[in-house]
Amino acid sequence: MRHVRRALRSHPRANGQSRTRQSPESFTCRNATARRTGCYRRRVGDERARVPAGVLTPVVRRRRRRVGPKVVLAAALLAAACAVVVFHEWPSHRSAAAATPPTPAPPRTTVRERSHTAPLLTGPARTAEAFSPPIAARGAIVVDAGTGTVLWAHRPHRRLPIASTTKIMTATLALERLRAESLVEVPPSATRVPLVREGLRPHERVRAWKLFDGLLMFSGNDDAMTLAIATAGSRRAFLAQMNERARELGLKDSHFSSVSGVIDADNYSSAWDLAALTRVALRNPRFREIVRTRIVHVPWSAPTYEKVYVNKNPLLGHYRGADGVKTGWTTLAGHCLVASATRGGRTIVAVVLDDPTAPTDARRLLDLGFRTA
Repeated sequence: MRHVRRALRSHPRANGQSRTRQSPESFTCRNATARRTGCYRRRVGDERARVPAGVLTPVVRRRRRRVGPKVVLAAALLAAACAVVVFHEWPSHRSAAAATPPTPAPPRTTVRERSHTAPLLTGPARTAEAFSPPIAARGAIVVDAGTGTVLWAHRPHRRLPIASTTKIMTATLALERLRAESLVEVPPSATRVPLVREGLRPHERVRAWKLFDGLLMFSGNDDAMTLAIATAGSRRAFLAQMNERARELGLKDSHFSSVSGVIDADNYSSAWDLAALTRVALRNPRFREIVRTRIVHVPWSAPTYEKVYVNKNPLLGHYRGADGVKTGWTTLAGHCLVASATRGGRTIVAVVLDDPTAPTDARRLLDLGFRTA
């Protein structure tokens, strides 16, 4: 401030002097201190002496608001009340927790675990009735689908190729993961599988329910491959799922190397395992609806427009109460048939493998099942 005042006193008006023209050097700030304060004048009358605004600006101090006594009193009372509650309640909670330790929740059992721990079929067979002529199948069984009771059996654990009855497992897995209205794109590899094929076109987009009809009624191998890849992403991944599910269900006589059963090598099961698997498959209402249908007209995109599927099960419409399930045939597997019929609310399942007279023997086994209490 001393420098500023000194600079102001040097101004002509501050000293009462008149305005006279002098040399510019006479109005130059007298020392470096004045220059730092901003007092610069080049000639008389050019501009007034300037003082930085921040130097003379008064500082306004704000007064703090004092907290009223009522607010302080209310906070003190609230703190005291909290302290009393904690003092009285905390020991009781601690002692209660120590006296009664928390009980762990019982482990949840999934459907797969229940199906694995509980056997799907129970034996031995209720009857050893001899047939005349004898049943020609290399492996056969009759079970009560409702209870899983084995009613009659002939070499039920004999491992045999099972041809297209493999599609029971294929349909069971795919139905769990694909909705009926899902659009499925046909992979080119599906159109090159061995016969039987229904004629799917590469990259064709088809509703899943149409593929299920073709799988279980027409028994199309291209339907099986398409559904397998749509379900698991690849044929190999789907085969892994098929064998994993077989282990979960306790199917100890089964191994799958084909999604359709067209390849016999290392693709096998037994009459016992197929009957157990059929019990599981029949729990799905969509599966039951398809396998009991004799004929269906399916609308299709151009240039096909419509397909007609005729169920290959020879018992449908020719045996009272017949409602499923699946046929199969290859050169090595022979004729295979998984048959079911329902009368009076009771469902019987009969399985015959490698049987040249499969439809006739399946009828006789179903009759035995209904006769056996």
